[in-house]
Amino acid sequence: MAAYRDGVDRKAWPLGIRGGDLVIVAVVIAVIELNVAVGGGSGAAPLDALAVAIGAVIALPLLVHRRWPRAVLLITFAEMIVFYLVHRRNISPAPLMFVPAYDAALAGYLAWAIAIPAVIMVAGLFAVGLSGVPLVDVLADFLPSFAIFILAVALGEVVRGRRALAAETARRLALAEEEQRSEAARLMAEERLRIARELHDTVAHSMATITVQAGSALRAASAGDGEVRDALVTIRETSKTALGEMRAVLGRLRGDADDARDADVASAGSMGLDRLPELSAAVTAAGSPVRVSVEGEPEPLPSAIDHAAYRILQESLTNVLRHAARGTPADVCLRYAPDRVTITVSNDGCAPDGGFPGAGNGLRGMRERAAAAGGDLEAGPGAGGGFLVTAKLPRRVAAAAGSLRTGAPA
Repeated sequence: MAAYRDGVDRKAWPLGIRGGDLVIVAVVIAVIELNVAVGGGSGAAPLDALAVAIGAVIALPLLVHRRWPRAVLLITFAEMIVFYLVHRRNISPAPLMFVPAYDAALAGYLAWAIAIPAVIMVAGLFAVGLSGVPLVDVLADFLPSFAIFILAVALGEVVRGRRALAAETARRLALAEEEQRSEAARLMAEERLRIARELHDTVAHSMATITVQAGSALRAASAGDGEVRDALVTIRETSKTALGEMRAVLGRLRGDADDARDADVASAGSMGLDRLPELSAAVTAAGSPVRVSVEGEPEPLPSAIDHAAYRILQESLTNVLRHAARGTPADVCLRYAPDRVTITVSNDGCAPDGGFPGAGNGLRGMRERAAAAGGDLEAGPGAGGGFLVTAKLPRRVAAAAGSLRTGAPA
């Protein structure tokens, strides 16, 4: 509503004059005329119509004091000088110059707001002093005007400082809100990516194993009870593991405290390279023998990097089951260097149709995991055929991305 009224005032009058400016000019004219009426004394011009007219006219520049504060201060200063020289009445400059001095200080022209009133007041002191008036009387007459000018400048500077502080506070609050919104959007996007990767890696791998094992169970139904039993046991254990992981991941999504804690335990503890033998056995049982080799001195990795390494191995071996010919062996190599661990998964076969898993969500998720851990991943056809996945991950959390600070998977 205030902004609406302000707009109406600005449109109703030219030069940005507001209704309040008319009130200010009327009050100033009234005070000046009172000073003109009583401003007699030594050397003063007679009280006549000219004196009254000049007292009213010199206040008119105040109509535009908001738009040109420094110019109005200089104009009123010049008017007072002309008034004293042409048709002087012994009046104080304070009633006329109080508002311009305040506006100049408010607009940031502090030096002008101090210098102009000081010049005219000092000039008045000398002029009155030379006329033979006692010094005590001169000071008594000029002291109220000095106090008024000091009040005007101080008030303008205080208001300007408060407005500047309010503007800076508003700017910082807006910046903080924008940063908060950006951070919330970033965290939400990261969480959605993390959930998408977890669901894909958990469900896709487990369901692929279940599908292959179910096929093996059907083909082996006539081969003997032992083989059927082993296949069905593998199906059961894989299904139970998948359900447990899915429950934990969904618990994190829902914000349930118990399930979220289970998700942290699953991601930070049980889902690491220590489960590689179990993973290799499951893939081998599904029809693709896995050969594991280790180079260098294996040491425990930070939980987040350990989890990322396991998920990359899991997806790589799942791709062997999906895309390579049945019975194709997979070679896994872990190379431990002082600053990083290199994971390679290779096979010499390909899908019956000759295709490779080059553009699926699995490879994209592996690259995202490697990047989130502060490393990188390359995947593509091997030099001698088949498919090769190479991931290089740091061995220290300090080298990993910021999303791993909490130890949770990226």
